[in-house]
Amino acid sequence: MSPYADKLNATKQEYPFAGWREYYDDGLEQYTEENCAEVEAIFNTLITDLIALGENATEAKKIAAFQKAIEATNELDEELIETGEREEICELTNSMTVACGLNPADYGDGEGLASEWREW
Repeated sequence: MSPYADKLNATKQEYPFAGWREYYDDGLEQYTEENCAEVEAIFNTLITDLIALGENATEAKKIAAFQKAIEATNELDEELIETGEREEICELTNSMTVACGLNPADYGDGEGLASEWREW
C-alpha cells in the first residue's frame, strides 16, 4: 500500500462506532448493530473512494467523495447522530480531510467538510 492509503486507513483508528455499539448495551436502542454498521460502512466507502481516486486527484474529486459520504449520513436515523456523535463524525471527517491532503479549515466556514452538507 502507498503512504497515502496508509494515512487514510489509519483514520479508522479514530472510528467512534465501537463506542456507539456500547450505548446500545446501556439502553440507547438507536445504536443497533445494524445502524452502527451502516454509518461505519459509509466511512469505509469514503476511505476506499479516496484511495481509488489517488493522492493526486483534484480537490474537486476528493470533495465530491466527502459530499457523497456526508449526504449518506444525512439519511441515517436522526436519533443516531446527536451532539456527541456529531462532534465525533466532524472530527473523523477532519482527520480524513487532512489524510487526503486537504485542509479542513478551508471548508464549512472553518469547521470542515462535514459542515458543508450535514443536516445533523
